Amino acid sequence: MPEVVSNTTPLISLADIGLLWVLKELYREIRIPEAVMNEIISDPARSEVSSSGWIKVCPVPESPGKRIYSSRLHAGEVGTIILAETLHADLVLMDDNAAKKTAKYLGMKVTGTLGVIMRAKREGLIDAVEPYLRALIEDGMYISPKIIDYVLTESGESQP
Repeated sequence: MPEVVSNTTPLISLADIGLLWVLKELYREIRIPEAVMNEIISDPARSEVSSSGWIKVCPVPESPGKRIYSSRLHAGEVGTIILAETLHADLVLMDDNAAKKTAKYLGMKVTGTLGVIMRAKREGLIDAVEPYLRALIEDGMYISPKIIDYVLTESGESQP
């Protein structure tokens, strides 16, 4: 199974719409830095994340990049990138555009909450993407109409 490191938003977003289990099915185990767990503490998703057994909190070693990354990114994003570098992760889960760009610049493969949901449909774990897009939007996630159209088209759910 691939080595996967996640930032906060995909975990909370998937937990909020009842799809956290999809991560276990797709990747078996997810690693997160302590900073991500600290960000989750104030969220109702925390109990589901901390009691999962398959989401592992890992220490993040000191890194010279920490100070550089911290100028643009939050602690969870910095920790996620450094942990992914340390573990030579196969995949990084994050939604913030600046963090995604940084991770991609460093040569990491990155996907976000929507990418996970699309893969879950391709793998037959869920029947449709559209209800989960609606649930994310109702939960407060902004998804542009252009991205909605793209996701629905790629998932075979676009409407004529």
